[in-house]
Amino acid sequence: MLRGSIVALVTPMHADGTVDEESLGALIDWHVESGTTAIVAVGTTGESATLDEDEHCAVIRRCVEFAAGRIPVIAGTGANSTREAIALTRCAQSAGAEAALLVTPYYNKPTQEGLYLHFKAIAEAVDLPQILYNVPGRTACDMHDETVARLAAIDNIVGIKDATADLARLETVRASCGPDFALYSGDDATGCEFMLRGGDGVISVTTNVAPRQMQAMCAAALAGEREQAVALDQPLAGLHAELFVQSNPIPVKWAVSELGRCPRGIRLPLTWLSDEYHGRVRAAMERAGIL
Repeated sequence: MLRGSIVALVTPMHADGTVDEESLGALIDWHVESGTTAIVAVGTTGESATLDEDEHCAVIRRCVEFAAGRIPVIAGTGANSTREAIALTRCAQSAGAEAALLVTPYYNKPTQEGLYLHFKAIAEAVDLPQILYNVPGRTACDMHDETVARLAAIDNIVGIKDATADLARLETVRASCGPDFALYSGDDATGCEFMLRGGDGVISVTTNVAPRQMQAMCAAALAGEREQAVALDQPLAGLHAELFVQSNPIPVKWAVSELGRCPRGIRLPLTWLSDEYHGRVRAAMERAGIL
């Protein structure tokens, strides 16, 4: 089980929207050096929605190649088409990813039975560890705790990323799924408390710009050192908030660019961070001690 600070990695792009592989490799090196636990490649923060299937698979392959066994790579392979999700998960397996992260199908609003059958079909089609991802604020689809418990009985469904910020669900899922089912927060603002209450880590946007600080906070929280964890999380609170001042990954790509670690590239329909928010994000970076 992976535990700690897992970065939901941005996909660096040139101004024309093409993937910047040089910056991608340098970012992975930085996370290895900073002690980040693992990388999620091509998730929401990695602009999975605007990469076509070939590009998606290519970025996963390059992340695995750049990681070179130094840090685990979890591939974002979710889709609102079960067939597409299976194809992407097969790509991840062939590329050498350690696991797949699968978001609930978005837009088409499946029933709970549809969700169960969707994830069951992927798990049966691809023998790769799979992590569920529930983020109803983006997908208009909430996977109920009972559905998670049903899916946890499938051998290669090994955990869930919960981005609901509802900490009460942590206890419910832990009780129904057991200690070996990995529970990851998908909400930076409540990630510290999530781990202090028994979660296994956070799949984090903030880690893109403050990897050492996030890893230190996660280590303290996982060790049950509440006072230390909260003290380490407090300077990061501004980032947890301001990196969502516009739709993710707009603010975090701007912040990574401000650090000189990627060019100013993002794909439509996303646009570069509006000028009016630059000061707010920069001030949060300064409070976190990264500028």
